[in-house]
Amino acid sequence: MPLYFLTERLEFPPVEAANAEGLLAVGGDLSPERLLLAYRNGIFPWFNDDSLILWWSPDPRMVLFPERVKISKSMRKVFRNNTFQLTQNTCFNKVLDYCAKVPRQGQEGTWITLEMKSAYKKLYEKGHAKSYEVWQDGELVGGLYGVDLGHVFCGESMFSLVPNASKFAFIKMAQELHRKGYRLIDCQVYTEHLESLGAELVPREKFMGILQG
Repeated sequence: MPLYFLTERLEFPPVEAANAEGLLAVGGDLSPERLLLAYRNGIFPWFNDDSLILWWSPDPRMVLFPERVKISKSMRKVFRNNTFQLTQNTCFNKVLDYCAKVPRQGQEGTWITLEMKSAYKKLYEKGHAKSYEVWQDGELVGGLYGVDLGHVFCGESMFSLVPNASKFAFIKMAQELHRKGYRLIDCQVYTEHLESLGAELVPREKFMGILQG
């Protein structure tokens, strides 16, 4: 399939045009308007500092149906012991910074570039991005952030400075979104960590039906 190069026009090709790896388009910008258009159409940016902006829509798609979140025995103990406290949108920029700099096993560097940080801060200021923060003894020890579409939450990244902090944020978020009637948490691509929390791969067509339904 041909690779689409975006221009200044605010548009994307149909997601069915993505290649086997899920790469759909190259270029464009990270304006709030383009980012929202992307997320509402099942597309997200993911690229390195030395790369052009790359836009993805993989098939299958990793998602969590909020009511299916898994809570392990060890995490149930964490909940019972009140190990952590959760807040929302109290320090979005700090969560973003930690997600960018906390090392991850098997990953060199970060895809959360300065350009990406600036873009998601603008989305937050406009009320479209959200952070969940995890605290222990008054210290920020974990969290996650993403884009809130009102019925689908598009998770972007999470971090932990102590064991189980990001799991706590993810589970509490899923429980809250389930109570609010959200249909889906978009996790984008497969990881064992997400699978252990209940996320699963679904055909892109099914994902798009829920996203745009």
